[in-house]
Amino acid sequence: MKTLLLTVAVTALMQAQAPADAPPVFKANAVAKSTKAINYRHRSGSTEIDFAGTAIMPKANGHAKVDSRTGAISIDANFRDVGAATQFGVEYLTYVLWAVSPEGRPKNLGEILLDGGKGSLKVTTDLQVFGLIVTAEPYFSVTQPSDLIVMENEVRQDTLGKFEVIDAKYELLQRGQYQKLANTLQLRPDPSVPIEIYEARNAVQIAQSSGADKYAADTFEKAKGTIAQAESYLQRKQRKPAIMIARETAQTAEDARVISLKRQEDEALQKEREAAAAREAEAKRQAALEQQQREQAEAERKAEEARRTQAEAAKAIADAARAKAEAEQATADQRRLQAELLATKEAAEREKAEAAQAQAAAAAEKAQREAAEADRLRQQAELEKQQLRAQLLQQLNAVLETKDTDRGLVVTMADVLFDSGQFTLRPAAREKLAKLSGIVLAHPGLRLAAEGHTDSTGGADFNQKLSVKRAGVVVTYLGSQGIPQDALSAAGFGDTRPIAPNTTSAGRQQNRRVELIVSGEVIGTKIGSSAGAQ
Repeated sequence: MKTLLLTVAVTALMQAQAPADAPPVFKANAVAKSTKAINYRHRSGSTEIDFAGTAIMPKANGHAKVDSRTGAISIDANFRDVGAATQFGVEYLTYVLWAVSPEGRPKNLGEILLDGGKGSLKVTTDLQVFGLIVTAEPYFSVTQPSDLIVMENEVRQDTLGKFEVIDAKYELLQRGQYQKLANTLQLRPDPSVPIEIYEARNAVQIAQSSGADKYAADTFEKAKGTIAQAESYLQRKQRKPAIMIARETAQTAEDARVISLKRQEDEALQKEREAAAAREAEAKRQAALEQQQREQAEAERKAEEARRTQAEAAKAIADAARAKAEAEQATADQRRLQAELLATKEAAEREKAEAAQAQAAAAAEKAQREAAEADRLRQQAELEKQQLRAQLLQQLNAVLETKDTDRGLVVTMADVLFDSGQFTLRPAAREKLAKLSGIVLAHPGLRLAAEGHTDSTGGADFNQKLSVKRAGVVVTYLGSQGIPQDALSAAGFGDTRPIAPNTTSAGRQQNRRVELIVSGEVIGTKIGSSAGAQ
């Protein structure tokens, strides 16, 4: 079983409609997120997963029982130590559990209602491969998750399933998109008012900010009518019907928002089609005008040719008369012609010599230009190698500590990425090596040499064997990621090449390492300050 990473990139969001003199409510920003995706094999029975809090709510946790049966997958989830959603802004009122497919399609599985920081949810889904996340939301019926991800699913050691590397993209609504809405939630909610009322108000205002009052007027008016009914029930202290109508309002308002965004997109496409048709008509008109101009130019050319033919006929008559006169001078001109022929021959010989000299000069100039161009191309190739080396240094540094040395780019894997005294890769090490493999595979021609090192603790023979095995397991994993075997090599040096004194714990920890030397003709000579061979 492999544990692999689902990378989630967030695309730009559509801006909501606003008056011409007002700033837009929504902005286009990109956010990167990641989570694990599990393939729950069809009819494989039940298994369990955990939920772990993210950086914005680290204490939150939970677990879920996932049961794969015929027709659907059921999820029985329980959550603990979950703080109020309003801590992220008064516009956030509840939490929603989402399933994210490998193609990036998020699916709202339901609202998580809290009681003393605890909550539970039993739902089903028709998806088989998905990751689970929990987000803070302004109301329960949203169809697009916010980027306030408070929990993500975590794989347990006893979790059954197939883990896959999946590149997926899905849209997250950027935090702060609701802050400019002029809603009543700028004050702390009244505890006597059901939270569903506030969610419904949020939903209606967000739909209006998305242009629903213009592009989905019927559905939006229905939402306005139901929110009025809910408010009326609330005034009459009829709590249960107020909550029921408020939840209907939230769902109707979300439908209006989605319809509005779709119709705005359709309107933009229609305008683009009309603009394209106008451009096509203008192109046809311009083509017809050009054809007319060509025909007019052809007519003028033929008229000019007729005038030229007439002039040539008159010239022929004049030439005949002149030829008769010239014939009478032929005898006298013959002697002069002979002299001119001799002079012409001499001039031709001079011109031939001058032409040969000019040709030689041109050849020399061409050779000089070609040499200059070859030098320019060489310098350009060297610059490209330096730029690629700098790019690789930056990319590899984002994964593991990397230095630029005379031997190449040296990537250091710390001892903490292995079990103590063992050569088994920890999950964090495999994750980092998978990212490093993706970077290296993007640049064919690179070579990787893994070198294992230990501290002086233990016998020399043990240290040598451990360093060889650690270097070998790293090369084996890199080969499994698609890096050609002829581009990989491994060696172990035991405790013979320390980079810090072995007299201290910190020094010994630095010496316990595996170094990956990234080299190759494609990155040329070294750049920047040298760290030296280690």
